Amino acid sequence: QVQLLQSGGGVVQTGGSLRLSCAVSGTAFAIGTTNWYRQGPDNERELVATITWGGSTSYGDSVKGRFAISRDNAKKTIYLQMNSLKPEDTGVYYCQATVTRVGRPANTYWGQGTQVTVSS
Repeated sequence: QVQLLQSGGGVVQTGGSLRLSCAVSGTAFAIGTTNWYRQGPDNERELVATITWGGSTSYGDSVKGRFAISRDNAKKTIYLQMNSLKPEDTGVYYCQATVTRVGRPANTYWGQGTQVTVSS
């Protein structure tokens, strides 16, 4: 059984920083591409950042230069460092990972979501 456990959300003032974590638990698996999404008050889910197994990264236009995605393969954890936060960054953030288990095809898993609120 693979699970993604998120942590690190909260309330921060405009201009502040937060770091989100997404820990992948389970046995005998490999983590492929991982994404961070966010869902704002309009309930639209927006792709925020992506990191591949090899470490290549990409970002949504609204967060470029402010957010950084990284991964620690030994800890099986993916991070999202969020700096210079703005009220429009408010939302529920979800990590999504493609995971391959021994003897099974790759599957996509989601974290439970974590609330980020940026006050003006």
